[in-house]
Amino acid sequence: MEKGEVRSVLVRGSAAGFAQEIHVGSHRLHADEPATSGGTDTGPSPYNLLLAALGACTSMTVGMYARRKAWPLEEVTVQLRHSKIHAVDCAECETKEGMIDRIERDIHFSGLLTAEQRSKLLEIANKCPVHRTLTSEIDIKTREV
Repeated sequence: MEKGEVRSVLVRGSAAGFAQEIHVGSHRLHADEPATSGGTDTGPSPYNLLLAALGACTSMTVGMYARRKAWPLEEVTVQLRHSKIHAVDCAECETKEGMIDRIERDIHFSGLLTAEQRSKLLEIANKCPVHRTLTSEIDIKTREV
């Protein structure tokens, strides 16, 4: 597989519940809803999988940048939360009515980094490919096959 190649993802689940099997190449994952939402909690929720994708991409991108610069970054920890907020409560958002999605991302850098290096790594975090996808216009084409 070439660098940057995206594998096809297959998701299959019974219509009787929320549990899903996810196949990505040779990898197998599960998704579900918590029991409090009517699921069986056999895997993370779809929103948690989305947060995991953003967190993983953020950590990978920041780590790659630090390695290229030979900076003393030892570890990256990314904690994420998703919520729905009223658009009027978001001063920097274009949308001013209804509800919008908010993702909060807290990043901890371990290592003897300068304040300038830490600031640059935060800037680089916003340039990870998944972040760029989530903040750009997305065109999803759906068809029955």
